Amino acid sequence: MNTDITTVLDRFQEGGRVARFWLRDDDAIEPTPALDRLLELTEANDVPLTLAVIPEPTGEALAERLTRARHVSVTVHGWRHANHALETSKKRELGADRPADVVLGELSAGFTKLADLHGDRFQPVLVPPWNRIDPGLLPRLSGLGFRAFSVYGPEKPAVLPMINTHVDVMDWHGTRGCRDRDALWREIAARLTVCLESGGSIGLLTHHLVHDEAVWAFLGDLFDATTAHPACRWVGLAELVEEMAVDQKR
Repeated sequence: MNTDITTVLDRFQEGGRVARFWLRDDDAIEPTPALDRLLELTEANDVPLTLAVIPEPTGEALAERLTRARHVSVTVHGWRHANHALETSKKRELGADRPADVVLGELSAGFTKLADLHGDRFQPVLVPPWNRIDPGLLPRLSGLGFRAFSVYGPEKPAVLPMINTHVDVMDWHGTRGCRDRDALWREIAARLTVCLESGGSIGLLTHHLVHDEAVWAFLGDLFDATTAHPACRWVGLAELVEEMAVDQKR
């Protein structure tokens, strides 16, 4: 394991605390060899996995495959992962470019479809495509049944609890493969330091459909290293959702 991460985890251990990691993988639609590889890797390392599933194109095939993967939960990844932004704007499906009732209608349909398909493995959490959503939609999400939403970056105060990812393994603006390993270790160590000082968890973001071999190798090394440390635990999304609900009641 990277020595910086070991140092921070050792500090967790010295303080009698446990660092919590969680894993979100985006854009699942159907069974694929890449999805099988992710399911097998996470199951072998006892790492709970949250799949952000695109509702409109998905169906029974994915639900059937996941019946053999008890460690997986499913969330709502927009509706079609379609870009409705103007050409001069960043991509987004859940923006102010369309009437709010239309966008919310799609999200409601996605919520219902995935809840029906996946039953107990479904978590009422919205993962906006491209990690972007118009703030004006947030106050109405709870009325659709959503209990939290998940984007990328440090959590901020919002009308709905945020359970974010903080480290993205993909080099989207360069090689479109794995980011520099040293940079990834540094980011993880930095986020762990924030968690040590302020609480919270560290969310890892992956996209199984576009992983290169370097990504798979990094994930294997990360899982090996973190699961071996007594002050580190990979948790499922359900635990974080329940924790946020308790915090809101205080």
